[in-house]
Amino acid sequence: MPGPVVDLHTHLLPERWPDFADKFGYGGWVSLDHCAPCRAKMMIDGRSFREIDDRCWSTDRRITDCDDHGVDVQVLSTVPVMFSYWAPPAHALEVSHILNDHLAGVVRDRPDRFEGLGTIPLQSPDLACAELERCVNELGLRGVQIGSHVNEWNLDEPALFPVFETAARLGAAVFVHPWEMMGRAEMPKYWLPWLVGMPAETARAACCLSLGGVLDRLPDLRIGLAHGGGAFPFTIGRIAHGHEVRPDLCAVDSEISPREHLDRFVYDSLVHDADALRHLVRLVGADQVALGSDYPFPLGEHRPGELVRSMSDLDEKERDRILGGTALEFLGATDRAVTEPAS
Repeated sequence: MPGPVVDLHTHLLPERWPDFADKFGYGGWVSLDHCAPCRAKMMIDGRSFREIDDRCWSTDRRITDCDDHGVDVQVLSTVPVMFSYWAPPAHALEVSHILNDHLAGVVRDRPDRFEGLGTIPLQSPDLACAELERCVNELGLRGVQIGSHVNEWNLDEPALFPVFETAARLGAAVFVHPWEMMGRAEMPKYWLPWLVGMPAETARAACCLSLGGVLDRLPDLRIGLAHGGGAFPFTIGRIAHGHEVRPDLCAVDSEISPREHLDRFVYDSLVHDADALRHLVRLVGADQVALGSDYPFPLGEHRPGELVRSMSDLDEKERDRILGGTALEFLGATDRAVTEPAS
């Protein structure tokens, strides 16, 4: 019998949180303006960043949508703008505590429908390691979501290695989500930071983990990539060729071809195109691809799993693996596979 359908990539916020600008005494923080029933504006220093609705915070609304879409379990993580890597570490840690405690409470209230990935203040690796430990050992979360870079650090930054080492030791999943996209100032029109910058950011993260030797040194590290891995799996030929022909530039920290690291990552299915998903499955196998919708945001798949279910060339085993099995393995939650699905 197929296991539960698991959506690896969804975002959750508390309905309310403290006024961080007032609390910490400076700007840059996100606040919520509940501007209408079941709607709110995410505000930064008085400017609207994004308008959201109660799907971002209402568990009842989420469960109703999940039932309608045939999703049994959502994996919850914060909205990346809340990472707060730019802030003083102690303040970012306090924000992480608020977000993680809230998220863990949602999972604890409905463990049949939700799993969780916390957030950690990566600008301070020591604090990040401690919060990662708390997320897994005290809050019962399956791991963490992190950004594609941390201010001026890429993910191969030596200072960050203890965080990945801690995740590997704990058996914690690490889901990489693009944020603070490169080139934003140079391409402000047409939503290009989201359409072009996000895929580039994810490729940047994957290349740094591969070329930087992080994957070589931590064979047990479980890493997931949002949005089908962004540009990484679709430009792997160029990346691997560069590693081969310019080892003086590309192979300085890892002699292993990035092509050999393809199956070290789990990729969500959010590519919006059957041929792109078909290519990804051919490249890495269904065992490395997991349903991800980016619920509840506009760039997400509005009916999670619709693309996977529509592809007649996927056999039943591949379809079941993408719809649930890969995510369960990535999360270390394969015990769910033998329980009765909620749908």
